[in-house]
This record gives sequence, C-alpha cells and structure tokens, in this order.
Amino acid sequence: MPARSAPPPAPVKARAATIGTALKWAVPVAAGLTVYLLPQPDGIKAGGWAVLAIFTGTVLGLILQPLPLGAVALVGLTAAMITGTLEPDVALGGFSEPTIWLIVAAFFISLGFTKTGLGRRIALLFVRALGRSSLGLAYGITLTDLVLAPATPSNTARSGGVINPVIGSLSTNAGSHPGDESRRKLGAYLSVTAMQINTVTSAMFLTSMAANPLVQKLAADHGIALTWSSWALAALVPGLVALLVLPALLYRVFPPAVRATPEAPAQARAQLAELGRMSRQEWTMAGVFVLLLLLWSVGGQVWDLSATVSAFTGVALLLVTGVLTWGDLAAEKAAWTTLVWFAVLVMLAGQLQELGVIGWFSDAITDATSGVGWRTAFVILTLVYLFSHYLFASNTAHVAAMYAAFLAAATATGAPPVMAALVLGFISSLYGGLTHYASGPAPVLFGGGYVTLAEWWRTGLIAAGANIVIWMGVGAVWLKVLGHW
Repeated sequence: MPARSAPPPAPVKARAATIGTALKWAVPVAAGLTVYLLPQPDGIKAGGWAVLAIFTGTVLGLILQPLPLGAVALVGLTAAMITGTLEPDVALGGFSEPTIWLIVAAFFISLGFTKTGLGRRIALLFVRALGRSSLGLAYGITLTDLVLAPATPSNTARSGGVINPVIGSLSTNAGSHPGDESRRKLGAYLSVTAMQINTVTSAMFLTSMAANPLVQKLAADHGIALTWSSWALAALVPGLVALLVLPALLYRVFPPAVRATPEAPAQARAQLAELGRMSRQEWTMAGVFVLLLLLWSVGGQVWDLSATVSAFTGVALLLVTGVLTWGDLAAEKAAWTTLVWFAVLVMLAGQLQELGVIGWFSDAITDATSGVGWRTAFVILTLVYLFSHYLFASNTAHVAAMYAAFLAAATATGAPPVMAALVLGFISSLYGGLTHYASGPAPVLFGGGYVTLAEWWRTGLIAAGANIVIWMGVGAVWLKVLGHW
C-alpha cells in the first residue's frame, strides 16, 4: 500500500495563513494610500479625498476579509477618527440611522421563522402541492422564497437556513449527489434556480435584502423618497414575471435529468406529519408576519408609522408572546455584525456625498454619456452598473461604492429621479447571481457541490440577460403605468 504524503507541519500552515492575511491587509491599505496620494480634483471639499481613501480601503477590506466584516468596519471607522479626517460625533453618526435598525429588527423577525419551524413548514407545503416534477419543485422553492422574503433581510439566511436544506433533501431522495455525474439529475438545476430566484425576491421588497435600505438612504440623500409600499408596488409586476419565467428558462437551458419526482409530495407529507399541527408559536409568528405586511404596506399612510417603527413593533410582539427571548436577540450575531459594518458604510457614503466626492464622480460619468438622450444614457449606465458586479463579492459593498454616483449621473442626463432610483435599486439585487462569489447566497448554494464553476457563471449570465429584458422591458412599461416616467 503506497505511503501517504504527510500533511504540512503546523508551523508551515501557520506561516501560510499569516502571509495570506497579510496580503489581504496589504491590498486595501495600499489602495487607500494610493487614492490619498493622488491629486485631489477641483470641487471636492476639504477632507473629502481622505474619506474616499478610507472608504476605498474599507470596501476592499470587506471584500477580502482579512478580519470578519464587523472588525474590518471598525478598523475603517477608527482610521477615520484617529487621522482626524472625521470627528467622532460624525464618524459614529451612522449608528443612529433608522434604516440600519430596520435591518437589525428584520433579522430578529426572520429568526422567528427559523426558531418556530414555520419557514420549513411553508417550504414543505409548497413541495407537497407542486412537487410531482422537477419544474414543480422549482416553483415550490420559488413560492417559499417569495413568502419569506418580505421579513427576511438576510437573503443568505433564506437560502442557507430554509431553501438549501430542502434542495439537499429532495436531491438525495432523487439519487442526485454532489461531486459526481448524478448531480445533474436534480440538484444542479434546483441550485441554480434557487440562486436566481433569490436575486429576484431580494429585489422585490425593501426588507428582503440587507443592501436595499442603503439604497433607500442614498436615494433620500439625493432627494428621492422610496417607501416600503412604493418599492414593493414598483417591483410587483416585473418581479412576478421574472419568478414565472426564470425556473422555466433554466429548465430549458440547464435541464435536470430527472423530470418526474412523484415521490417528493409523499416525502413532504411524511415530514409535515412529523412536524405535527402548527404550534402556538408558529401561529403567533404567522400572525405577526401578516401584521407586519399590513404595517409596512399602509402603516405610513394611515398611522404615520415608519418601516423601522413597524419592524420594532413586530419584534416587541414576538418578545412579549415568548416566540423570541432576549437571549435569542443577543445571540443573533448576524444582526449585530450587520449593524456595525452597515453603520460604517452608511456614514462613509454619506460623507462622500456631503463632501462632494459623489458629485465629482457623477459629473465624470455624465460627461462620458453626454451627447445621447437620457434613455440611451440610462440603459448604458444600468448595464455598466450591473456587469461591474463581476468585480464585487458583496451587494452592499457595490451599492455603497457606486449606487449614489450612478444615480446622480442618471438624473443629470435627464432620467426621471424615482424611476432611476428604483431601477438601480432593483439591479442592486439582481446582479447577485452573476458569479459564485457575487452575494451571500451564492457561495452557500454553489458550495453544495452540485454545479461546476463554468455552469454557474454561464447560467448566471443567461439569467442576467433574462432579468435585463424583464426588468427594463416589462418593468419600464409598469413604471410608466405608475407614472414614474
């Protein structure tokens, strides 16, 4: 029997890890210093160029992650204060933004779906009703994601906590396993479909993806008000069309070998039987969820409640009824981590706007698209904004880095402000399926091992093309009906 090669000794592995971490630090630090040393263009206020340097380093740090996200953000925050670039009251101002706390509250609400088991029950119900074919299973996953999306700002949690386990169970039962030829029986198709559906549901609601409230904040800084209900209404028609089209399109261009899955409904019924009747906590969670949808939809108009106040109303009800405990909230690391890095990004992005950097960048983009009508210019800007996501590993980092500038450039060319803000906001979710690193759900679903890298990128590009047609075709007509242009 041939001797196995010995694993690298611990010191060698430790040195390699140290070198890797050092390189991950070197890139953002070098990029930040390079920006800082470049000549400051005219029209930018004092300190603006230094903020851009810190912002550049922070965003690259969030992408490369030499430390966890929250720690990287705190380093950027400290750099802004210790260098005297920003005073502490300004640097810490992001933690008072209501949109950030909306996301934190929505994380807690989504925890209720997981803790009570209501999210899994919803998925099994759809599989029981639609799961006699692989295409039906895909639509069952689609409906599950759509139902959970309004109250689940972590699209990663939706995919990883609810959708991905269901895909694994269904695929295994169909004889489809990761890492071998059987993966194409079912698992590969369901994985790429779940990813592309997730991008659509993330685009449909202000509270269905963590970066959407940042879009709302940046649009407000530009004088454009986007509410939960106005966002949902604008995304309703193109979103539903995309949810109808994408599973069928991927079924055609990336078909599963197993077309019929007659055993899936029975398996779902068996698992539902194991769950038993809905518990009191599940009923309470469902009632709070319905109330939240009502408050988010009409609470602002009827009771003058903001989306953040409505979200905290739901959290308070879940605490009072015992569905959640303070220990649950304190242990929800994703919420508190998001609070930290999101607050820092919002603050830095706001300072870039305040100090004239965004205006300077948008002027440069506007000059590049001068000489064409606003419609042509807006299509060009939108496509550049979408496909530039190949350079990003985070929706939020991309939004923070580019959304405000592209929105300013679009409106400067004559594009209607609300339409431009909404379309660029939708795109900020839709580009999350381009690559295996494009968004939080991507590595979760790709990591299942059912899809090769080439297949993932190919189907991502096909889905992006379909979304462009739907959201800029059907979506444009719908926005015209709504009076946004």
